Amino acid sequence: MRAVDIILKKRSGLSLSKAEIEFFIQGYVGGSIPDYQASALLMAIYFNGMEASETASLTTAMLDSGERMDLSGLTGPFVDKHSTGGVGDKISLPLAPLVAACGVMVPMMSGRALGHTGGTLDKLESIPGYRTDLDQIAFREGLSAEGFAMTGQSARVVPADKKLYALRDVTATVESVPLITASILSKKVAEGADSLVFDVKCGPGAFMKTKAQARALAESLVKTGGSMGKKVVALITDMTEPLGRSVGNFFEIEETLDCLEGRGPADVMALTLRLGAWMLVAAGKTPDPEQGEILCRKALSSGKALDLFYKNVNRQGGDLQRLAKLRGTYRSAHSTELRAPSSGYIASIDAYAVGLASVILGVGRNTTADTVRPDVGFIFNRKKGDAVQQGDLIASIFGKDQACLGPALDMATRALKITTQVPGESPLVLEELSNS
Repeated sequence: MRAVDIILKKRSGLSLSKAEIEFFIQGYVGGSIPDYQASALLMAIYFNGMEASETASLTTAMLDSGERMDLSGLTGPFVDKHSTGGVGDKISLPLAPLVAACGVMVPMMSGRALGHTGGTLDKLESIPGYRTDLDQIAFREGLSAEGFAMTGQSARVVPADKKLYALRDVTATVESVPLITASILSKKVAEGADSLVFDVKCGPGAFMKTKAQARALAESLVKTGGSMGKKVVALITDMTEPLGRSVGNFFEIEETLDCLEGRGPADVMALTLRLGAWMLVAAGKTPDPEQGEILCRKALSSGKALDLFYKNVNRQGGDLQRLAKLRGTYRSAHSTELRAPSSGYIASIDAYAVGLASVILGVGRNTTADTVRPDVGFIFNRKKGDAVQQGDLIASIFGKDQACLGPALDMATRALKITTQVPGESPLVLEELSNS
């Protein structure tokens, strides 16, 4: 069996066998198949897709490429949530302690910035001292003590995905449904979750631009997850505009604290509560999401969710005193402002353009070798539906250097649309799917 023959077969639009997929993944992880051949196969999959059986085989091959988290001895249920990626999407950060506060264990293995979207690990590591490289012992200890733990992929847990995840980012193959499905599910099954809740983003700021594309991914996740014995719920949510008022690694930590204090932006609060409610349903803690939202609100109002977040920060090496000191002040010295070019109402702020501008500022990466900055990004003073006068401050923009500010401001200016009419409201949650 040769890698080039497998590439040729998929390039020709044919289905790969389980044995061919296993051979390729094992060879890539083992080093006998180089990046350039893996890139070729990724592109072939991107253009020709995969049948359901191929996606399941790819997911299993990636899962079997390394170790799985051993959660034996811990009392579940274990439920995790995953977002397909958005702009300003910090939902995992307040969600994990919120659900843990309701008595459900949340083993969360997260990723880094991918394309124009942010990464949970980069956001967490903007907290001074916070460690995301937990070994199994530390991961279990965190789950046992706080009910959740946040970690990245080690070299031993799903190494195939760790390599392919980085390669997809720089080969323009991120938006493939089978590749996304296999990437997400291999990590989530490896971390030990019994049930999974997915936030499938849809719109300009998402990898799935249309609802049809988002639904195809949601159905793939629900179906493939079900074939692996997992209860899966998928919410299709709107990503036309940035979530919340902050886009940037530390800025989103600040907004996380606002949410856990019960005063976060309305869209972030609503989505956090809805996803949390479904996680409680998946865990068997409540019969429906409406009851789940009630439990989540109680966990917020009691302060328990915020307390668990702080305990997790301390456990994973974060400096709580510095976090408190930096809150509201940790800003790059290089800044500019986005101001309203005319009077009227904000009709939209294009999430994709803001995401691309954020990468220019230093929030994300253009290559796998790029570093990210914690103190850069956007802080919005106005959002969709707000009335503005010409010259009003729409957003403060912080960058890694002075040179990046002009291009980022130009892109943000083009992202802003102001009309004389009040824009209509649009739902944040577009559809909800389940395999149960």
